[in-house]
Amino acid sequence: MASFAPLADTALFKPLQLGAVKLEHRAIYAPLTRMRASKESEGVYVPNDLNVQYYSQRATKGGFMLTEATPISRYAAGYPGVPGIFTPSQIAGWKRVTDAVHAKGGFIYCQLWHVGRATTPSFLGGKNPVSASDIPISGPALDGSQYADAPPKPLTVEEIQELVAEYAAAAKRAREAGFDGVEIHGANGYLLDQFLHDNVNVRTDTYGGSIANRVRFPLEVIKSVTSAIGADRVGIRLSPYNYFQDTRDSDPNAHWTYMCEQIAALPAGNRPAYVHMVEPRFDEVLDEEAKIAALAATTQGDEKKDYSLDYFRKPLKEGNVLFIAAGNFKRENCLAKVKGGGADAVVFGRLFLANPDFVRRLREGLEFNQYDRETFYGANPPEKGYTDYPALEV
Repeated sequence: MASFAPLADTALFKPLQLGAVKLEHRAIYAPLTRMRASKESEGVYVPNDLNVQYYSQRATKGGFMLTEATPISRYAAGYPGVPGIFTPSQIAGWKRVTDAVHAKGGFIYCQLWHVGRATTPSFLGGKNPVSASDIPISGPALDGSQYADAPPKPLTVEEIQELVAEYAAAAKRAREAGFDGVEIHGANGYLLDQFLHDNVNVRTDTYGGSIANRVRFPLEVIKSVTSAIGADRVGIRLSPYNYFQDTRDSDPNAHWTYMCEQIAALPAGNRPAYVHMVEPRFDEVLDEEAKIAALAATTQGDEKKDYSLDYFRKPLKEGNVLFIAAGNFKRENCLAKVKGGGADAVVFGRLFLANPDFVRRLREGLEFNQYDRETFYGANPPEKGYTDYPALEV
């Protein structure tokens, strides 16, 4: 019996043509790193039976899912237990996942990932991480070492071009694995985001300095990937207000507006189907109130800055690029975002994780399970907080 207002007859359940796929609803499953893949060899993790079950549980007819961030190569990876898309075994493992999602009538994109400086040599076979510049993240890394003990190596122009090609190759491998498309991870303080933020990118060549130079690498990746698999099967995730991994841009409103204008101005054959952005209120470390306070504290003098994804929605809309929004969306605030035109669709993470039948519960106004934060990044046994959340009886 419904405990809340059912959303079945609202804008959230109107169809949406998202590039090559036609969605039956606009509640998207977020890319959530959960570190549950099987280790095949050092740095190589492969999707397993549990991963197949996890994605299948949350797939819906006409629904859209994003995978956990997926390393494009051995040295793009920065964490244990995260499945990549660079070996035949990984392609085969992901094919089982995509088959399971498609069997339920759903669609799934692979999120292509390079962590850049957000890792340490212990996860890279002794190699130093790479980034836009040689500035390390502050504090301890996942392995207990200090990031500053192994500062990142600035990528050469030749290495950047090699990575541009590797993103395209990974996109082709994703299609081979049965994915409907890919999302380029250009957010959350990882490699492409490290080039975008001016407190991390202090280069003086054509990939640094002005915003026109800082967007060059991400735009080249977009062009390369869209040329490889078709623009209608590509999206990109961006996080202009991100604080995670020590990113602090001096003027996110202006800089990401420029980025979006450049995306919208790409030729039709290279213009991605959508841009996926993270709301300013969301942060991986700070709670919502603390994040908004931190953003307000960056205001200079008497200048009042308004932080909103609406700045970026407008230029993208002019280029016919769809816009999807993520970041602390709940039953209470998701509908207004779509109905008011702030986004074409909404991305849900923690609540969708805890409710494998999340879409049904939204549609029918049913109560949600609560998520267990302690089991987000691995648990013993691994199914705990991953595949053991209960669905309602039909």
